[in-house]
Amino acid sequence: MTNKASSNLNDKAWARWTALGLLAFAMFCSYIFMDILSPIKNLLQSTRGWDSLAFGTMQGSETFLNVFIFFLIFAGIILDKMGVRFTALLSGAVMLVGATINWYALTDSFIGTSLYDWFNNHLNYIPGFDELGISPFYKGMPASAKFSAVGFMIFGCGVEMAGITVSRGIVKWFKGREMALAMGSEMALARLGVATCMIFSPMFATLGGEVSVSRSVAFGVVLLMIALIMFIVYFFMDKKLDEQTHAEEEKDDPFRLRDLGKILSSTGFWLVALLCVLYYSAIFPFQKYAVNMLQCNLTLTEPAEGSFWASDTVTVLQYIIMIIVAAAAFASNFSKNTVVRYSTLALAIVALVTYCVMGYMRQSAAAIFAVFPLLAVGITPILGKYVDYKGKAASMLVLGAILLIACHLTFAFVLPMFKGNDLAGVCVAYLTILVLGASFSLVPASLWPSVPKLVDAKIIGSAYALIFWIQNIGLWLFPLLIGKVLDNTNPDVTEALANGSMTPEVAAVSYNYTWPLVMLASLGVAALILGIVLKAVDRAKGLGLEAPNIKEPQTEILASEVEAAEE
Repeated sequence: MTNKASSNLNDKAWARWTALGLLAFAMFCSYIFMDILSPIKNLLQSTRGWDSLAFGTMQGSETFLNVFIFFLIFAGIILDKMGVRFTALLSGAVMLVGATINWYALTDSFIGTSLYDWFNNHLNYIPGFDELGISPFYKGMPASAKFSAVGFMIFGCGVEMAGITVSRGIVKWFKGREMALAMGSEMALARLGVATCMIFSPMFATLGGEVSVSRSVAFGVVLLMIALIMFIVYFFMDKKLDEQTHAEEEKDDPFRLRDLGKILSSTGFWLVALLCVLYYSAIFPFQKYAVNMLQCNLTLTEPAEGSFWASDTVTVLQYIIMIIVAAAAFASNFSKNTVVRYSTLALAIVALVTYCVMGYMRQSAAAIFAVFPLLAVGITPILGKYVDYKGKAASMLVLGAILLIACHLTFAFVLPMFKGNDLAGVCVAYLTILVLGASFSLVPASLWPSVPKLVDAKIIGSAYALIFWIQNIGLWLFPLLIGKVLDNTNPDVTEALANGSMTPEVAAVSYNYTWPLVMLASLGVAALILGIVLKAVDRAKGLGLEAPNIKEPQTEILASEVEAAEE
């Protein structure tokens, strides 16, 4: 039995971590596209006429079909019935189709076509949706934003399907092993995609001194082609695993709709799901506006044209340094040699400081916000190991909520105090962004590995789908709300833009973000309350959320087997 078990791929560390690498890199590419337009919001306003409402409506459209057409629920059922392999390939293809539409909507070729005219004249009123206030379009919305929203909806179906599929795949390969570490590591790599798009999206948009927002989107489309290739390679690895274990993937035990009742009747599930929507609603919508928020609150002066700090070379160099930070910080967690561990940690710190100095010299808000995932990459393995061996997942969620509140309030009230003092303002921004990224790393390391403790293995795909569906409600609502709050709390900017006394370029960096940030901080307060309630429910019902994932050493397992044999 032991020899047979050891021959399975998921028993081999290199194989399961390779499978994780394939899934994680695919998600890395999808995260890049998810925020590809975020660092160039100001360029969209100046070149395509997208104001904050148009930008927020388009960004919120990503989750529209998932929420209101219930696509994510169907995706979970597809995952449970068809398995990880089929759903991974399907999600990769859907992401690519949606991204391609999104790219075409922002090309110059789209302008003036019959399709352009159709979008200008249609989708201004959708019966039912408009009355409920949930329409993904509105009268006066630019045609490019409408068509881009259509592509983003399709992409959103694929990326959220990929998210639940990757979570299910990690459970399949890592259950009973380093599952929290694996989920945390996957999300840490995926979030490097946020930093990647923050650095390269503005570079591609202004390449050669000519502004073209479609070039940034084309960069994301190419990466999604690579993501599909990663899913194809994973397909064959996963197939090999099932052949070794004589499994027919997840299709042996058929899914039934009444199984959803088992999920919905779980108090622990609902608390975890609500925590998820609060956390993610306070982070992902913020990411879409974060660069513009920094542009509005920091005093940044573009480096002289033709100088080293204004060149594309420094952009690539800064990205290389960022990868060194991430790789060294991540690797320092796995070295058993003390000298090597502290050497790599010191390298990560020196590289991080170098990166921050370069970001300041470039006077780029996008480069400044790109540090968001870097601290998370270093501490996520630590948190994952702790949850695997010590537990305390619910406690980590409470800590994450406290840090979330502190960071958004700092952005709202402290950062604006340093406007005019570029060095101090940038330092406050860097510190707050790093802490915010660290707080967010608590979620994948503690929340996602808790789901298998709450539901049966057969319906875990549907459980993840339901959580993602609830999460998507927030991801649809809050980009739209932030855009509306920005316009309503900045009437001077809106009016000046309407009467022509302020150019779109100036208007794009003149918003006051205080109230949108207070709104996001309130989500952290709600998450803190729910986290405390979750700890109480876990203690009362024995859900095991505070218990470690790896319950007992192998020696204890062998001892119990010997005792059973003797009996």
